Amino acid sequence: MSFDYRHYVPCIPWKQGEYQAMLKLSIRTKASITPLIEVPEIGYDFETGKNDKSLDEHLTKFTLRVFLKWQKYRCFVDIHPRFIDPSARMADGQHPLKFVFDRLRKQGCMATPVTGIDHNMECQDAIKEAVYKDGRGLCLRIRLEDAVKPDIKQSFDMNLAEIGMMVGECDLILDLGAPNFEPVEGFAKLIVAVMRNIPYLPDWRTFTMIGTSFPSSMGEVRESPATIQRSEWLLYKKIIEILNEAKMRLPTFGDYAIHHPDAHHLDMRIIKPSATIRYTANNSWFIVKGPNVRDHGYEQFRGHCGTVITSPHYLKPEFSYGDRYIDDCASGVAKTGNLSTWRMVGTNHHIEKVVSDVSSLFGSSGNP
Repeated sequence: MSFDYRHYVPCIPWKQGEYQAMLKLSIRTKASITPLIEVPEIGYDFETGKNDKSLDEHLTKFTLRVFLKWQKYRCFVDIHPRFIDPSARMADGQHPLKFVFDRLRKQGCMATPVTGIDHNMECQDAIKEAVYKDGRGLCLRIRLEDAVKPDIKQSFDMNLAEIGMMVGECDLILDLGAPNFEPVEGFAKLIVAVMRNIPYLPDWRTFTMIGTSFPSSMGEVRESPATIQRSEWLLYKKIIEILNEAKMRLPTFGDYAIHHPDAHHLDMRIIKPSATIRYTANNSWFIVKGPNVRDHGYEQFRGHCGTVITSPHYLKPEFSYGDRYIDDCASGVAKTGNLSTWRMVGTNHHIEKVVSDVSSLFGSSGNP
């Protein structure tokens, strides 16, 4: 698997709204992206104080849904320790990483395993087995704080030696998370300085930078409609300018779509989520938000859809499945759905929009 800066790497938690959005992407877009699929957290039952399913059930459903929803398109798969306890084991004592990649392999999924420089030896052993059985290489995901460490080269060398891989067989993802992007121009210069010091930068099979400025919760959105700057996209465009002048390698763009990377268990007995449409525009998100759906219902989404359609940001129903749904909901053709429906709508539109943005940025010549 190889791609360049004209590609797109969205980080996707494999939950219902997100995987339904992925399923409904256009064929052209599916070929233009390599999603970084994250195994989501096990659902938590706040009434019993326990997870609502076993690890075996959770990972079995995850692998099946990767196969059913993404089929045989390429992807990165990350069992991130934020979501799955690194000490957890399957009922038969098997390592979760081995279980996941064994099942994905049997299903014919084109998955490349993701590791970090701080994964323990048991994780690395399971990843090594997957790498050798699948022959699709390895993805190394590092944080910004990892990239600035003075011993980063030694960390790279040690991790690749443990798995027996060469740099050219590996993908590198620089994960910025959700930093303070302001001022964007100054932050771009900082990131370029970090990139200059990344070992083997020209040699990685692919090189991607991901990050997001999406709000950590809709509680931060105080008025509706609201426009929130897509700082990660503005940052990327500025970085491309600087790197082109310096004749350095250009990274592939990646983001967290329309979610924030910090996941929290929410007690749905208490939380009253708002009726919200997250609509990606050129350099911003257009957020239409209403009162909570528990007390005020879902019918309000029809009016929200009308607000999107009459805004200068709407890209017409032909643009994506999500855009068609918005148009149909406003006209009464489609149902008002539920919260997962609107995560699907927003994510589907977002990914189609970013693929279009990247294509427009680089043009047919591949140059911005």
